[in-house]
Parts: sequence; C-alpha cells; structure tokens
Amino acid sequence: MKIHFRKMANADESLQFQETLDVSELVRGRKDILAVAPLSVNLKALPAETDSVNVVGTLEGNVDMLCARCLCEVNSKLNIPFAETFKWLKQPILPEDEDEELIYITDETVDLVPYVEENFVLHLPDSVLCKADCLGLCQKCGQNLNEGTCSCDNTVIDPRLAALKGFFTKQDD
Repeated sequence: MKIHFRKMANADESLQFQETLDVSELVRGRKDILAVAPLSVNLKALPAETDSVNVVGTLEGNVDMLCARCLCEVNSKLNIPFAETFKWLKQPILPEDEDEELIYITDETVDLVPYVEENFVLHLPDSVLCKADCLGLCQKCGQNLNEGTCSCDNTVIDPRLAALKGFFTKQDD
C-alpha cells in the first residue's frame, strides 16, 4: 500500500486501496488475545491543499479475546476509522509552526502499512467482557460464577478489621 506522494498530491482523482493485512505479529505476546483475523483495509487517498494528501477509510477485523473477568472467549468485531494527512516537507527541518495532526513526508513514496498497523494497535480494546454483568471467577476455587455458584465462603472482611474477626465469638475455657 504505497502512495507516490508527488503524483498523488497533484492528481485530480482519488486512489483506492482495498487489501487485507496480516496483523497477527502485532499482537504476539498479548496473553488476552487468542486469535486475530486479517485486517480488511479500505482506504482512499485524496489530494488536499498544496503538497498534501488525505488518506481516509476504515479498518475492519475480528479479534478473539479472553473475558477480563471469567476468561471465556469473546469475539470482538473491530471497525476502526482511519484518517491521516500527509504533507510534503520541502526542507529537511520541521517548520516552527508544525501541525501535530500532519505527518510530514520527505520521500517520494509513502508506505501506509505502518500507519494502518499503528491505528489497529491503538484501537485494540484493553479488555473485554463476555457480558456487562459478568460475575467472573471465584477467587478461591476458580468456579465460573456465570455457570453456577460455589460453596466457598466469600465474605469480604475489611483487612483493617481482620484482627477483630474472632473478638466477639464465644471462647470456651
């Protein structure tokens, strides 16, 4: 997915990109992600103001993740908006009034793959839930509380008052 920047900046028509991109390497090492489908990339490059190109579109894909509470598998559908503006940098020094929204380019061609990958990673959910009222796992035995209750005593005692726990119980001498 490369743009010949100078040609595109002076073109009269837009340039379409419809590709799939393997992003499985980007999530390697994340234990909460079980699988990731190839990302469907639908982008359009449009000439903008002088020496600028806007690239807009969507990134779509599926990610199988673990529920943050009960560890069940959850399929998340991603629909990520993509919008970047590239501007030709005539001098090798960034201008003083640098616009943070612009990506300054010095090469004739721009590879869009790193920008697509960055948007994908930034839009991945930190955690997902299988349902909004997921009860999670028992902290003692590991029972999935969505499937049933367990016999563990899960009475929560304030740790500051734990020393007083047996104070009022009857003691036999």
